[in-house]
Amino acid sequence: MDNSGLYVGLDIGTTSIKVIIAEYVKGQLNIIGSGNTLSAGLNRGVIVDIDQVVYAIKDAVKQAEDKAGVDITDVIVGLPANMLQIEKCQGMISIGDDANRAKEITDEDVQRVTEAALVQNLPPERDVIDIAPDEFVVDDFEGIRDPRGMVGVRLEMKGVMYTGPKTILYNTKKCVERAGLRVQEIVVAPIATAQLALDEGEKDFGAIVIDLGGGQTTAAVVHDHKLKYTYVDQEGGDFVTRDISVVLNTSVENAESLKRNYGLALASGASSEETFAVQVVGKQEPRMVTEEFLAQIIQARLEQIFGKIAQALGKVGALDLPGGIILTGGMADLPGIAELAEEIFGVNVRIFRSNEMGLRIPSYTQVLGLVTYVALQNEVALVVKHTIDKKLGTSNVNAYKNEQVKDRQAEVQSEELDDYEEAADYPNEEKKGGFFSKIKNMMAGLFDED
Repeated sequence: MDNSGLYVGLDIGTTSIKVIIAEYVKGQLNIIGSGNTLSAGLNRGVIVDIDQVVYAIKDAVKQAEDKAGVDITDVIVGLPANMLQIEKCQGMISIGDDANRAKEITDEDVQRVTEAALVQNLPPERDVIDIAPDEFVVDDFEGIRDPRGMVGVRLEMKGVMYTGPKTILYNTKKCVERAGLRVQEIVVAPIATAQLALDEGEKDFGAIVIDLGGGQTTAAVVHDHKLKYTYVDQEGGDFVTRDISVVLNTSVENAESLKRNYGLALASGASSEETFAVQVVGKQEPRMVTEEFLAQIIQARLEQIFGKIAQALGKVGALDLPGGIILTGGMADLPGIAELAEEIFGVNVRIFRSNEMGLRIPSYTQVLGLVTYVALQNEVALVVKHTIDKKLGTSNVNAYKNEQVKDRQAEVQSEELDDYEEAADYPNEEKKGGFFSKIKNMMAGLFDED
């Protein structure tokens, strides 16, 4: 299918708000503009002051518009994993005619079976964010990825449903609308991050993505190309900064600067002789602090965060997944953090950085993931998503096709663009037996009833 067009990602984070404008042409995603501004009005990933958030969104959007030379009207918004719930869902409909004869399956039938799967006894304070179809079943024929064009009398969809608090959904949408924009699509943030940070093998056999944000740290378990489990620790990079501020008796601004310029995550790799000046509150003369002492402050907080995450992941057996851990987010840039994580989690750890020019820092992973995730959705996923969008009141992903997009596509039509290549091929089915079968069974158990 042709998903060519303009895609705008909006990452509303506790520390900063980021906007990315990308155009998708001939399988190639090109970043044409970006904006980044300090956040205000958020606490641990949750909006607490709409007016302040709206102002910050407008600032980031204006930066991106000026760089890209286009006006933004629709945005793809990432939703944090706070209080996210993941559960199985299933819907079934009859598609035969009045005489119960087989009929060809259409987009409308996929929409109706999605609506059937949406019929859940949800608490009044929760709403459906997304559904990821695992398979379609046509007249007892299982394992179908796309049933459209087939014939049958009964259609069934089995998948995974993601639900979240209505408060977070409403406040997020409200901020976007008051900033003069429309919500094109709402995406569960860890799903978007995993789309970009994991290769095909890791998505298939299983891996853990840990997003080290400013206000909170989110661990997401991905297996069989689905988000299976999330854990949110309400501590992030801001807590590291506050620890430095308290221990060294310096301002938060100075502490943040110290963390960025001199900080290391692993004290064993820091120097006990290298020193730097720290301005102490209430004193004229600065205090000299060693690199090792600063690293000890940082490591203590990170050990606490990683320790709680390791305990949560261990309970569901996620640390046994072959893909290990992928670190991303602002704190992932801290030297020594991968080594510290390996010591605590006991698995292979790597840091993800984008290859996009000017955006090769982990803090941009989520916003880049948003545009990548939506641009690469297949047709069936779009039909399912559109059904949910109608429920949430957001627009269809394909609706954002303005004249500026068409003009820019015409300009690059003659350029030679490489086709999009997947990061890795699927392993052969024979290789999925034994250990990997156990892993799949373990992940399936995350949804089992007690």
